[in-house]
Amino acid sequence: MAKIFLVFFIISLVIAMPWTQAFPLDNWPQGRKAQKKTITNLQFFFHDTVSGKNPSAIKVAQSTDTEKSPTLFGAIMMADDPLTQGPDPNTRLLGRAQGLYASAGQSELCLIMAMNFAFTDGIYNGSSISLLGKNSAMSPVREMPIVAGTGLFR
Repeated sequence: MAKIFLVFFIISLVIAMPWTQAFPLDNWPQGRKAQKKTITNLQFFFHDTVSGKNPSAIKVAQSTDTEKSPTLFGAIMMADDPLTQGPDPNTRLLGRAQGLYASAGQSELCLIMAMNFAFTDGIYNGSSISLLGKNSAMSPVREMPIVAGTGLFR
């Protein structure tokens, strides 16, 4: 039985050899062209209001020790925040930041965010970007990973 298998294996290799030689390995790196990068600079203002008569973010959960924590560790917020053209909340509304964020640091003020920026005006109307990652709230420069996009951000 082993001899029959060995014979069929060798015959298969002999038959497959010319087929594999039809794919030259020397040229495979040039087979794909790199896509041209497009850089889009967006500027808008994110207004997160957690108090008052019309908050745009509300606490939906917390741990038993959240109120004792200096960073509010364990608090989870749901948000539907306006994105505006200027720093004044009354400037032109460009879209909404919708999603959730939670205080994830016990010793530093940092958030874990899962947020969609849905644009409702201008050339990006109907487009959105999705963010997921750590937001170091006290850092002077914050970068968030964009994990998906729709419309013009596809």
